[in-house]
Amino acid sequence: MRVLYLTHRLPYAPNRGDRIRAYHTLRALAGHADVELVSLLHEREEQAALAGMHELADRVHGLRTRWLRSRLAALLALAGPRPLTHVLLDAPGIRSRLARIVARRRPDVVLALCTGMARFALEPPLASIPWVLDMVDVDSEKWRALGERTRGPMGWIYRREARTLARFEALAARCAHRTLVVTDRERRSLARLAPEARIEVVENGIELAHFRNPAPPAASSEIVFCGVMDYAPNHEAAVWFATEVLPRVRRSRPEATFRVVGMRPRPELVRLAARDPAITVTGAVDDVRPELWRAAVSVAPLMTARGVQNKVLEALAAGLPCVVSPAVAAGLPTALAPFCAVADSAERFAEATTSLLALSPAERRERVRTAPLAAYDWAQRLAPLVASLAEAAATRPA
Repeated sequence: MRVLYLTHRLPYAPNRGDRIRAYHTLRALAGHADVELVSLLHEREEQAALAGMHELADRVHGLRTRWLRSRLAALLALAGPRPLTHVLLDAPGIRSRLARIVARRRPDVVLALCTGMARFALEPPLASIPWVLDMVDVDSEKWRALGERTRGPMGWIYRREARTLARFEALAARCAHRTLVVTDRERRSLARLAPEARIEVVENGIELAHFRNPAPPAASSEIVFCGVMDYAPNHEAAVWFATEVLPRVRRSRPEATFRVVGMRPRPELVRLAARDPAITVTGAVDDVRPELWRAAVSVAPLMTARGVQNKVLEALAAGLPCVVSPAVAAGLPTALAPFCAVADSAERFAEATTSLLALSPAERRERVRTAPLAAYDWAQRLAPLVASLAEAAATRPA
């Protein structure tokens, strides 16, 4: 089976949600398919990692996006019907590259990751090839939620993106052989947009052995939050916890500290850490595991969240109890939800966090010891994706 895999980011390093699923998809396809990968590149880091991708895919193509060009194009596109997602996730020469790939060795099936890459599967030269859409999340719902909470010009832009992207999501789901989403919540959202679409839930997994702490739990009072910190919902969550929750926690646990781990923190968050010694902002780290292993509690206080938050699965695998917002809890696998405390206000977040900090390190680890994470092996979780590709490939005319 020859698979052409389209991703909006290079699937390496697997240090953010969109890369993690794509990376494990490539690993799941190994041995089942000949994979040709076409990825958009946004950073020098991705360009440097391109050569190493040949260990995961048989052929690899990286096309660099142009920051200024795409932003200017997005500004011009505001007056039209196109989702800004499509304008921003584009690269000069991608269509001609796809044409050469098809002319040289026509794929049996196309796999498009997320709505941003789905449009290429609907256009020549790929339009006549069966395809599967790994939508993951219904992104229009995220923009809708942000639009409801945001005033001014950005609120209007978010609401516009929700409308235009929802129309495209419905079209893409109807046209794909099968559309995959990461939770039943996403399935229900997409079914409202495209009732006739063939939708299947393919959950994320976790590398349990990779994240499991080999040492006894740390005698710590550190609260950790991990994420890509220039992503608006992550930034807002970190600032909210630092300003609204941490002071409440420290009234009863004055030794408590808050550590924000993740690349590209915004200046507002860096300034908060500079003013308060109880707050640390690390920026990018080579390996998130030591950051988890040194902590006592993990928090995910996002007010806007879709799909599964990998940061929660990773924290549970590292032996950390978690406090999460209702938006994050809504995306958790049913079997894992009981191992996370859910809090919907600063007061309740502080209460839940303080209660966990009051436990001994061994008691905190015991809280999550029986979480059924072994059932979330990536290969097992992604088996339906591989099967969907084989099924779609079989429909290709001889």
